[in-house]
Amino acid sequence: MQSLWMVAASLLFACMGVCVKLGAAQFSAAELVFWRGFIATLLIGGYIMVRRLPLATPHARTHVVRGLSGFVSLVMYFYAISMIPLAAAVTLNYTSPLFLALLLALWVKEPVRRGFYGVLAIGFVGVVFLLQPTLGHDQWLGAVFGLGSGIISSVAYLNVRRLGELGEPEWRTVFYFSAMATLGGLPWLLTASPFHAIDLRGWLLLLGVGGFGLLAQLCMTAAYKRGKTLASASLAYSTVVFSSAFGMLLWGETLPGLGWAGVVMIVASGLFATVLSRRTDTEAVTD
Repeated sequence: MQSLWMVAASLLFACMGVCVKLGAAQFSAAELVFWRGFIATLLIGGYIMVRRLPLATPHARTHVVRGLSGFVSLVMYFYAISMIPLAAAVTLNYTSPLFLALLLALWVKEPVRRGFYGVLAIGFVGVVFLLQPTLGHDQWLGAVFGLGSGIISSVAYLNVRRLGELGEPEWRTVFYFSAMATLGGLPWLLTASPFHAIDLRGWLLLLGVGGFGLLAQLCMTAAYKRGKTLASASLAYSTVVFSSAFGMLLWGETLPGLGWAGVVMIVASGLFATVLSRRTDTEAVTD
């Protein structure tokens, strides 16, 4: 059952990516980010009200750092999805375990096993393999956004880990992140882009962006809380598989052989970095 929770989360994250890519033809990135946060806030806020759960927290500073870094990462990720193939954008976002492992080793000073840095190097070589043959010159900005989302996500997930260690419930962490994404997206929406009329198709896409994202976070939380850490971290990469399949089916997106080799290297490196870190909690959680 624990494995099924993570597979479900991966499928839902991939579905959110599909909605973002489809929605990018109708909405600006500012609108997508705002509605992602707003819809998720309404849904989980309704749950909190019905259950009469307390929102007061003694760890507001950590929530702010998690929320701000998660918001910036989300913006960059949505831009990347709209600009480059879905599989490439998702894979670049999933470099976050590599950067998180690096943060834990160099900043937090957690001990690591022999071969750890070699495994990380393989992952970064995989990034080069993925980018060099896959993307045209007009897509490199999207690649920068995708890789940036992975880098900044590592900061967000480091603070997610801290909140878990401090005893914060998952629903409170998800609520504050969603609320900050809404607040961060609102002024950007009001000043940087025009409003677009929302028809039935548009509402369905926006609901998919917010709803799939929220459900994926909840399923993923259940997997990490109830299952084995390494198994959950391994299955999290199935998002890349689902996203690749959606990209091929819906947009005819394909990666060259060297690009697929890069995907495999990034995924394998992320998994082995988790194994070689003596504390096996360096896995990432996708916005």
